[in-house]
Amino acid sequence: MITVSDVSLHFSEKPLFKNVNIKFTAGNCYGIIGANGAGKSTFLKVLSGEIEHDSGDIFITPGERMAVLSQNHFAFDEFSVKDTVLQGYPKLHQVSKERDEIYSKADFTEEDGIRSAELEAEFGELGGYEAENQIEQMLSGLGLEEKFHDKMMSELDESQKVRVLLARALFGNPEILLLDEPTNGLDLESINWLEDFLLNFQNTVIVVSHDRHFLNTVCTVTCDIDYGKITQFAGNYDFWYQMSQILQKQAKDQKKKNEEKAKDLKEFIQRFASNAAKSRQATSRKKVLEKLELEDLPVTSRKFPYVHFAIDREIGNNVLECRKLNSKDEDGLQLLKDFELKVNRTDKIAFVGVEHNTISSLFDIIAGEAKADSGEFFWGQTTSMTYIARDNNKYFDNDMNITEWLKQFSKEQDDAYVRGFLGRMLFSGDESLKKVKVLSGGEKVRCMLSKMMLQNANVLILDDPTNHLDLEAIESLNQALVSFPGVILFTSHDHEFIQTIANRIVEITPNGVIDRMMPFDDYMADEQIKELRKEYYKDSDRRIKF
Repeated sequence: MITVSDVSLHFSEKPLFKNVNIKFTAGNCYGIIGANGAGKSTFLKVLSGEIEHDSGDIFITPGERMAVLSQNHFAFDEFSVKDTVLQGYPKLHQVSKERDEIYSKADFTEEDGIRSAELEAEFGELGGYEAENQIEQMLSGLGLEEKFHDKMMSELDESQKVRVLLARALFGNPEILLLDEPTNGLDLESINWLEDFLLNFQNTVIVVSHDRHFLNTVCTVTCDIDYGKITQFAGNYDFWYQMSQILQKQAKDQKKKNEEKAKDLKEFIQRFASNAAKSRQATSRKKVLEKLELEDLPVTSRKFPYVHFAIDREIGNNVLECRKLNSKDEDGLQLLKDFELKVNRTDKIAFVGVEHNTISSLFDIIAGEAKADSGEFFWGQTTSMTYIARDNNKYFDNDMNITEWLKQFSKEQDDAYVRGFLGRMLFSGDESLKKVKVLSGGEKVRCMLSKMMLQNANVLILDDPTNHLDLEAIESLNQALVSFPGVILFTSHDHEFIQTIANRIVEITPNGVIDRMMPFDDYMADEQIKELRKEYYKDSDRRIKF
């Protein structure tokens, strides 16, 4: 158990947390949510001791081990994959290391024999004999193929290291588990494995995530960080969201009542302030008015962007047809092989699976940003298309400010008109004059969404659009795409996003394409599709991750 008592933390005289009091108990998974900059990751670092708080106390039950998902992907490059995971359980790792050192001695003394017997007993008690098998199962469950298990960490790419570091945090059944964005870099199957693991985990979990489906699946308590306070809600993210909407509505209703009451009070004060007979009543009402104004605090600091996609022209029956498209990457790896697809006017297609580079290649080709090696595709005459690529950096490699950048894509060149679209995406005031080359990943995606809204296209292509966005932006984009009247072709690692938007699922596998008109949850649960996927992925070691 962790008990937080009157904890405060200031950054540059600004209070990030003030007098926080909260308990985290075993058997619960706590989801930490809040607007960007609210201090979610910082709070985890305070709990782990990585950042020292200014005042208050953090008490951890004596003897309980805390494991933290490391954000430094290069910290273990000198170690092997299995050794990195084993280090996540320091006591077992220490016993294992001392045991191996004794057995490697050339001169094995009687004292060494006594000590090795002690270590063997402790090694067994700590689960050392089952450790290697558990580590391998954990790594495989997180999508790291067996051929990588004995490699050095320095030989892995970043997405593979993420999996190893997550296994390191999970290994050895820690009493307290701190996870900051654990689903980043994982494909949907690995996320499902992690969800199942945490559902069966009996100890304390505290997690920060932007994945709504993940939060809804694993969290029993939601902790909302806002205005330096942390408020607990029993339930998952959806429960918190619905409750927050009710609270905000109540606050707005109360604010309206207060404003009406304040108006009446001000009128009374102005009318009778100079009247001796009424002066006492006027003074009394003035105090009531001051109290009303003091209590007029906002319920939340969250800001939801306004995302809405209009279309200039209704789409016809002929949308898109791909015929025998072939494409290889720079290393000669076959991405698309005789790929065929026909898109219908009512389709909202989610492209899923582990072949993300293949999907990105397809999107680049049909959006006109790359050429296929062979094959052809045709857009219908009534179609107009706009595209958000997974890597948007090339769009921002210039010296323009945000307003100048967005005007490139607008028929209307009036600054006020363009800034209106930027304002919808929370670029207000001087922020619209910010240079695009210094924008964060999330800001770049919001700029691309502004561009997309300006173009009024009837076909939207989005390659992992939720990457870098906070929960508020994801919610707004999600709702906009659900209500969009045109065609959508997209991919995402966000389960909720796919389930609520897509009416058709296309999975490109190493050995064929699975194409079904059905929601995503139905697709994942279908037994025939499960068998087909096993067949299509059999004998394949290609797992290009989301």
